[in-house]
Amino acid sequence: MSQLFLIVAAFLGATGVMLGAFAAHGLKSKLSESLLSAFETGVTYQFYHTLALLALALWLKQTTSGWFVASGYLWIAGVILFSGSLYALALTGIKWFGPITPLGGLLFIAGWISLFIGAIKLGAVS
Repeated sequence: MSQLFLIVAAFLGATGVMLGAFAAHGLKSKLSESLLSAFETGVTYQFYHTLALLALALWLKQTTSGWFVASGYLWIAGVILFSGSLYALALTGIKWFGPITPLGGLLFIAGWISLFIGAIKLGAVS
């Protein structure tokens, strides 16, 4: 599982850089300030969870935990729904992408809670 998460983290990191550059150089003059801000929020949260997934992939080389694996999958799904919906909203202006964003946020939260539970079960908190 750690190899899959490492590959996905590398992909998300590379696309995060590309999307951030695209926003800064290609979209700045084409989008309203609020849509550009939404796009940039998507990039920011993609990066946060890319770094978390990278750390998790490395940690999973040392230990196995179903809770940790669940965290990785939840974060990946969160990036797709949260960041993806913000990208789609900003680029298309279609408002119905907006309600998808909170679902991605819930997946991010669920991933962090799963990590928390996994850490407790490993004995991180005694």
